[in-house]
Formats: sequence, C-alpha cells, structure tokens
Amino acid sequence: MAEDTPDQPEDPRPAPRKPRARAPAKKAPPPRPGLLKRLRVWALRVTAGVAGFFLLLILLFSFVPPPFNIYQLQESWRLGGVQRDWVSWDEIAPVMGRAAVAAEDANFCTHWGFDMAAIRDAINSGSNRGASTISQQVVKNVFLWHGRSYARKAMEATLTPVVELFWSKQRILEVYLNVAEFDEGVFGVQAAAQHYFGVDARELSALQAARLAAVLPDPKGRSASKPSDFVKRRTRAILSGAETIKADGRAGCFD
Repeated sequence: MAEDTPDQPEDPRPAPRKPRARAPAKKAPPPRPGLLKRLRVWALRVTAGVAGFFLLLILLFSFVPPPFNIYQLQESWRLGGVQRDWVSWDEIAPVMGRAAVAAEDANFCTHWGFDMAAIRDAINSGSNRGASTISQQVVKNVFLWHGRSYARKAMEATLTPVVELFWSKQRILEVYLNVAEFDEGVFGVQAAAQHYFGVDARELSALQAARLAAVLPDPKGRSASKPSDFVKRRTRAILSGAETIKADGRAGCFD
C-alpha cells in the first residue's frame, strides 16, 4: 500500500493583493487670465453698459420730455433756481423754428448730424463757430456737459448719429428749443417768450422769434428785449435767412 502523503503545511503568508487601478490624475486648473486681459474684458463690459444706458435714454426721450440736464442743475444751484417750462411742438410758433435754424444751422434738414461744409469752413478759418449743428447741441445739452474736452467731443460725435437715427428732425428741433438758454437762468422758448416779451411761445411774431434766435449762442451777453446794434443786425440777417430756408425748402423737415 502506498503511504499516505502527509498534509502540506499551509503557507502563512497572505495572498498577494492585486494592485489597485490608479485614479486618473486631476487636470490642473486653467491658468487665470492675465491682468491685461481682465482689464480688457472689464472695459468692454463697462463700454457696453454705458452704450446701453445712453441708447435707453435716447429711445425714452424720443417721446418723453428730458428732465433737468447737467448744465441746468449747475445753474439752478448757482442762481438758486431757473426758469423753464416745456412746451410741445404745436405750442411753438412756426417762425421760431425757422429763426433758430436760420441762426444756428441753415442746413439742418439736409445733414445727418454733422454739417461737413461748415466743419471744413471752420477748420480753414481757424474757428469752431458755426461748425456745431443743432443736433450736436441737443446731444451736448441733454446728455452731456458743457465745457471743451476731447472726452465730451468724442461722446458727442458718437451719440449725434444715434439721435439722428431714432429722432425725427422735428423732435430734435423741439427738444433744442426747450433746452436752449436764452438768458441767464432762462431755459426754453416758452420761458424766454414770457421773460422777454410777456407772451407764450405760440404767439411769437417773426421779429420776436428772430430776436430770441439772435441771442444764441451768448445769452448772458445779449438781450432780446434790449438789443444791441449787433443783435439788431443779427436779427435782420435771421429774418432774411428764415424766409430763404422757407422758400427754398430747407425748412421742409420740420415746418
């Protein structure tokens, strides 16, 4: 008989463990954008916000009277109050619109916010007088501030075509006549008509309208009720110019 094979002693060592699968290495977070890039993004966001704000105001003021502007607030603070009374286009004598255009911007109906011929003449003569259109003055008076600076001129040049795009010419002129200063602390044609002549804006005669237009753009140095020789000469020129633009059709966009 074969001898029984003795039992083999069990191996005391534990069975080797299978190596665990390594977890995939975590991806390193993307590097933060550089300071210059972050500043560029921030600047773009601010620019977009400012542009949207002005666009909203332009759309709103296309049918709502603008409230006090920056210059009016400054003058109200300095003088202790100002005279202003908004009136609609239908409450302004037609002669006033023609007089203002003849005085300040004879090509108002034919340009898109900038009178390039007037700008070239101003550059050639070394003066900026006459280069600023009624549209540009509305942008300055309603949305910006007075004073000469490259920042204001750049914003004015940017906003003027937008106003021309969304507002009618009649609306631009209506706003202009309601925010223009005609004497110290006297803003708008209604307040000016009452201040100088004791009548409403709808009752202005051609001569009175020309006198009001003649005090622009120096309302603190000129008077419509006590005109100097210069104002009298300018009034006669405005009367003639108003008749001319009526006859040749350059008042057709608002008259």
